[in-house]
Amino acid sequence: MPLDRTSAFYEENAEKYAKRARSLPKQQLDAFLAGLAPGAAILELGCGGGQDSAYMLAQGFDVTPTDGSTELARQAEALIGRPVRVMLFQELDADSAFNGVWAHASLLHVPRPELPDVFARIRRALRTGGIIHATFKAGGAEGHDGFGRYYNYPSADELSALLTKGGWHDITIEENDGGGYDGEPTRWITVMAHR
Repeated sequence: MPLDRTSAFYEENAEKYAKRARSLPKQQLDAFLAGLAPGAAILELGCGGGQDSAYMLAQGFDVTPTDGSTELARQAEALIGRPVRVMLFQELDADSAFNGVWAHASLLHVPRPELPDVFARIRRALRTGGIIHATFKAGGAEGHDGFGRYYNYPSADELSALLTKGGWHDITIEENDGGGYDGEPTRWITVMAHR
């Protein structure tokens, strides 16, 4: 399974990864939060070190942080002072429980064949009109980075087709250049869509 090496990376490097110098994606966070009512319920998928959850909590939102890595969840709990649920995306089983789902640089690890199911689970977890924010590393075929982490590397067109077929609406997709933990130049795709 392609996630084995990915999971191992996050378990073995959790403290270093969680405490790395990282710019908060403030512009994207603020754009996401602006579409939600004050105090709205947000599910964060793949919270990493917990910085994004900490920001959303400080803005008064009701955040449920999750991560697939036990060790990263521990790091996030230490930062935000609340429990972090250890859960894989494929285990999400909530029904109309959240107003927003924040999945920043996390769903990019979902094996390509499992993406439709994961998006369907997210859609089910959202209330009507709920919003998802997700970012992906752009590409054309799945692969691994220098750390052995798996990436699905979709194109913007693939994501648009997948979301449209999945019943999402008001889909906006933007691309920009940036970097990642591996220090490599990265083309990022940012997706926002409504249930």
